[in-house]
Amino acid sequence: MLASVVFPGDVIALSGPLGAGKTGLARGFIEALGFPGEVPSPSFGLVIPYDPPDVRMPVWHIDLYRIDDAAEIDELGLDDARGDCVLVIEWAERMGNRLWADALRIDLAVDGAGRRLTAQVPPSWKARWPFR
Repeated sequence: MLASVVFPGDVIALSGPLGAGKTGLARGFIEALGFPGEVPSPSFGLVIPYDPPDVRMPVWHIDLYRIDDAAEIDELGLDDARGDCVLVIEWAERMGNRLWADALRIDLAVDGAGRRLTAQVPPSWKARWPFR
């Protein structure tokens, strides 16, 4: 459902403990944008870009798990990339105050045998938020 309402410039910020489902949600999102293959985790490369025609619009899948200092994030070029694509960021809390105020923030948690998703929906998302 998220893939049907995103635009280039959107940021989806995922947080939660190991095993909560951040990578699974990111994979499902990228597949919903049309990616035909297996979506790997960017844990070691930090950023995996996807471009048309493999996806409906450009998207960067970012994993900040290995970032120790928020200043390292500047080297990834996220500000520049954001203008042309959707950013899906795992471990987004590691950005600290560098995370954009208009990012859709999704916190995932293990809840028994399932998962619980809590979203902070910014004003720029309210009218198109697909979960009511």
